[in-house]
Amino acid sequence: MKILIITNHSYMLYRFRRELIQALMQENEVVLSMPFVGHEADFQAMGLRCIHTEVDRRGINPKTDLKLFQTYRRLLKQEQPDMVITYSIKPNIYAGLACSMAGIPFCANVQGLGTAFQRKGLAQFVTVLYKTALRKVKTVFFENEGNAREFLDRRIIPAEKITVLAGAGINLQEYPQRPYPENEAVHFLYLGRIMREKGVDELFAAMRRLHAELGDRVVLDLVGFFDDDYEEEVNRLVSDGIAVFHGFQSEPRPYYAAADCIVLPSWHEGMSNVLLEAAATGRPVITSDIHGCREAVCDGETGLLCRVRDAGDLYEKMYQMALISREKRDAMGNTAREKMEREFEKSLIVEKTIHAILG
Repeated sequence: MKILIITNHSYMLYRFRRELIQALMQENEVVLSMPFVGHEADFQAMGLRCIHTEVDRRGINPKTDLKLFQTYRRLLKQEQPDMVITYSIKPNIYAGLACSMAGIPFCANVQGLGTAFQRKGLAQFVTVLYKTALRKVKTVFFENEGNAREFLDRRIIPAEKITVLAGAGINLQEYPQRPYPENEAVHFLYLGRIMREKGVDELFAAMRRLHAELGDRVVLDLVGFFDDDYEEEVNRLVSDGIAVFHGFQSEPRPYYAAADCIVLPSWHEGMSNVLLEAAATGRPVITSDIHGCREAVCDGETGLLCRVRDAGDLYEKMYQMALISREKRDAMGNTAREKMEREFEKSLIVEKTIHAILG
């Protein structure tokens, strides 16, 4: 079988779906269509043929989107795949429409809803697009039950076309459990893009309050790149001795290993890979009580859940985590690792995905 995978970003595909692609390649020809913004050489080294396809990931321009749809129609005509797998909203919609018109089976991946369904006018528009594009889809993969329920409630797809996965899973060999650190201060780690919808306003407010209470007994480590809006605030946190900014790091594992607790107060997630990686490393987490985060946590056992967009509740949970013993945090991390082994191990997710695609 010839399988064409269409995505809008090679980085995410390589980081989180590489094992799936390797499994598909064992008995099938696999071709990738994506913008060339990194990792295309890695995919080619795996033996894959990669087709450069420009995608405007964030813009909503009818002319540009029509051009993308026409590009996908030409691509399907040239490649004649037996199955197409799409990732992210524009490939899901425009490649999905092209597949439906060409009579080619396809599976779509919804890796999170973002803000698309939170703005009334945009939500109605996206609902119509998705409903049209997914009319002939074989299955749609979701990373949590909440996102799947949104599509059901909006009558975008019927229940029999839904497959819920535990995110992309976690490769436990790549993320082995690491000994719990012997830090003098409690190091809270935020790893990810420093942006409003990840809850960083709440995080910074909670951390300032926590530092006012506990002083140098707590530190916030920031790993990632920030939107320009946050440069001044990050610099202030650093100059006030509250945070250490490490910038973007392509290798996150040493930062998980050095942390006492990972904090992610996000507003919405598909399934947070940061939480899976942290738990696999053997670290407790504090995160929002929302779909895409709560599934990775046993509240009070592997970490703590806080109310979304609530800096006060986040502060309470961070204060609680800072005051419990190192041994207790270590035990929570051990339990977190066990949860990853039981529910999120990569091969389990790959097997379920392939069964849904090819079964």
